[in-house]
Amino acid sequence: MSGLGRLFGRGKKEKGPTPEEAIQKLKETEKILIKKQEFLEQKIEQELQAAKKHGTKNKRAALQALRRKKRLEQQLAQTDGTLSTLEFQREAIENATTNAEVLRTMELAAQGLKKAYQDMDIDKVDELMADITEQQEVAQQISDAISRPVGFGDDVDEDELLEELEELEQEELARELLHVGDEEEEPPVALPSAPSTHLPAEPAPKADEDEAELKQLAEVAESPVGVRSTSSVYQNEQLSRTHHGKKAHPAPPVF
Repeated sequence: MSGLGRLFGRGKKEKGPTPEEAIQKLKETEKILIKKQEFLEQKIEQELQAAKKHGTKNKRAALQALRRKKRLEQQLAQTDGTLSTLEFQREAIENATTNAEVLRTMELAAQGLKKAYQDMDIDKVDELMADITEQQEVAQQISDAISRPVGFGDDVDEDELLEELEELEQEELARELLHVGDEEEEPPVALPSAPSTHLPAEPAPKADEDEAELKQLAEVAESPVGVRSTSSVYQNEQLSRTHHGKKAHPAPPVF
């Protein structure tokens, strides 16, 4: 670059700082201004105490302290304004950086979407859907053709088959009715004859035999002649029963 170019300011332009560098520089400057604010506040408090100390004793010194305090307050106000401006700039750059990042992301997303659809158009999509529908119809026709029954006898009349089946059912029903009639006409089965021999008579109960003996003894006892003989007859009966294993009854009283 010639000296003439440098003289008229047509030299090479310096590359400006990035947003990140600018934000970092602003933060460093803000820290410096905050420290200056703290220093000025301390000095203002010192001058105020000096003015109070001198008061009426040294009026000249008190006025000088108040003048210094006033200048410090002006510097503090300027520093506050500068700090506010720096904070505003930093926030603006941060917002701009965020917006730029969002914009770049949206641009990348748009490019990706465009690339995804670069080989597609609505005509191709409609054609593809028509092909899919046609292939589905062909597949359904093939399935119907495969599942259709094939073989001999497809020309047989279904009504004829039903009539033949009905005739067979009628023949079977007539055969069953005929078989039932034959069973009803069968001769009765001969039963065995009753036995001709007589069964032995059932022995009389022992209670009837004892009752007959007691009746006989009562008749003898009613006779005057046979009162005494009744006792001997009854004793003989008791002996006879004892001999044959029968239980003896007590002798009746003699009147």
